[in-house]
This record gives sequence, structure tokens and C-alpha cells, in this order.
Amino acid sequence: MPTTKTLRAGSAHKRTAILTAARELFLTDGFDRTSVDAIAAQAGVSKRTVYDYFGDKQTLLRAVLDAVGQSLVATIRRTLDDTLTDVTEAGELESALVAFAMRIATDMLGSAEYATLQRLAQTESDHLPHRDDQVITHAPDEALGERLAALARAGLLDAPDPRLAADHFIALTFGVALNRLGSANAAEDDRVRPLVIEGVRAFLRAYRQQT
Repeated sequence: MPTTKTLRAGSAHKRTAILTAARELFLTDGFDRTSVDAIAAQAGVSKRTVYDYFGDKQTLLRAVLDAVGQSLVATIRRTLDDTLTDVTEAGELESALVAFAMRIATDMLGSAEYATLQRLAQTESDHLPHRDDQVITHAPDEALGERLAALARAGLLDAPDPRLAADHFIALTFGVALNRLGSANAAEDDRVRPLVIEGVRAFLRAYRQQT
């Protein structure tokens, strides 16, 4: 099986071109009907280059999903920075948490990146090896947990287990919307917002620091 070579100068551009071509073809034609020849042609590289960088088509699919997942995690971290970094008063918590959740429900869950991740993960799951380090699986929850831990250190939340608190927050907001509406995409359904607000309030009833 071909092995991945050390990237040469300028090869990051080729890697991106291969990932972009593979993503587009996997979405339009499906994994099975997409050939490495087609990916190489659309990326403007040789077939050998595709193999040198990614080894095989299954690894390339995993790389496409990882790239999309990393982009989404970066979006989540930026949103956390924008909405929950400067909260210093207990009275600001509800509006800040609602702002965070609604930004995620609108900007991320309504994005092409998220749609790509969902579609490929659902339609091509048979071609994906089991992996415990999938970036999109745990990283968003951990990032939220880190921010909730900071709010707890500031005396605004009582969260002895911030990672569990993050799970509860996600379940009470996005989880409820998914169960009730089948989607938490606020860009397409205005019923998401009131569910998110009530979820944030339920979360704060459980986790707000009592004075």
C-alpha cells in the first residue's frame, strides 16, 4: 500500500486541492462511484500524488471528514470566544449562553460544512473505519466544557464536572430541538429559538452558582 511522503515545499496547496476535489466528488457521485483518477483530474494532480498523500480512497474520505470537522470545531471555538469570554456578572449568563447556542444553531448547524459532514457521515459510514479520535465527536463538547469551567472558576456556575455540564447544556438545547423538531438548525426553523432559551434556563436552574 502506498505510504504518505513528507510534504514538499508548496505541497500543502496540492493537498488542499485533493481534499476539495474528493469532497465535491464524494458528495455528487458517492464514494463507490468516485475514482481516484477522477479526484486526481479535478485536483490537477497525478493519480500517484493522491496515493502518495493519502494512501487509499478510504483514508482520503476520512481526511475529508476530519478537515470538515476541524473547520466546525474552529467555528465553535470562535463562537465561544465571541459570546462567553467576557461574562463577569451572573445577570449576563442567560443572554450570553443563549447567544452562544443561537450562533451555533444558526451559523454552524446551517452551514455547508455541517451539511457536508452530516451527509458524508450518514451515506458513507460503511466506508469509515472505527476511530476513537474523531475530532468532531468530542472536541466541541470539550471546548464548551472548558469554557463552563472558566465560568465556574469565576464564581458564576456551580459545575464540579464541567464536561458533564457541557453534555447537559447540549442535551437541554440542541438535543431537545432535535428530538422535538428533527433539527436544531435555527436558520431554517424559527421554533428552535424558544426551545434553546428554555433549555438555557433549565441549565441555569441546575448550574447557576447560588449566592
